[in-house]
Amino acid sequence: MQLKARSISTLLLVLGFTLYLFVNEPQSAYAMHIMEGFLPLGWAVFWWVVFVPFFILGLRALVKITKETPELKIMLGLAGAFTFVLSALKIPSVTGSSSHPTGTGLGAVMFGPLPMSVLGSIVLLFQALLLAHGGLTTLGANAFSMAVAGPMVGYIVYNWMMRASGKQKLSIFMAAALADLTTYVVTSLQLSLAFPAESGGVLASFVKFGGIFAITQIPLAISEGLLTVLIWNWLQAYSSEEFSALHRRMKGVKQS
Repeated sequence: MQLKARSISTLLLVLGFTLYLFVNEPQSAYAMHIMEGFLPLGWAVFWWVVFVPFFILGLRALVKITKETPELKIMLGLAGAFTFVLSALKIPSVTGSSSHPTGTGLGAVMFGPLPMSVLGSIVLLFQALLLAHGGLTTLGANAFSMAVAGPMVGYIVYNWMMRASGKQKLSIFMAAALADLTTYVVTSLQLSLAFPAESGGVLASFVKFGGIFAITQIPLAISEGLLTVLIWNWLQAYSSEEFSALHRRMKGVKQS
């Protein structure tokens, strides 16, 4: 019976990934998030300054996790790999940017938001250097939206919904979906601050960027939430020891 349940769980995971990759098949795009050189120098530097403190705190959190619970290194690697794979799926959106899932909600639920500031920024750095998606000058802005703001909202939503409803799967779905949407709300804000509209200023520009992003991002956020729940179910079935360690050590995971 247990073997049958695991087989069904694995099959659902494979089918989920297949459907997800089919629906969100990568296409040619301008860049990952905000492309290299697209932001004015002042704004590029500003977002670097805002992002760096979170990165430092994230490094400290990762060091603490790996020292106190070394058995969670595999789960950390999985959270990073999940973010890399999902955020590499791009759909052209606003000129100079693109829409795609982020994959940061899973790691935020498991480890909290600070470790994701490091894992997410490493993902963005690799994609900028190896896949020509994004850039180095805009890495601070992209990392703040995807690796800081998104995981922070996902973490808060997960904990709030667990306290309010106790429904873990629903909480994970909402955390992943809203972490994704938050990334693009922040990206829209970053673009509108850098390029305010001649008529209406920052607010009009924000409405414009956010409206264009919403066309592709809302369906992506819903599908990412569903996929994250599938991944969670699979991990619970096949990584019981690691999940026990998460329950004991990490604040991000709460028992259902």
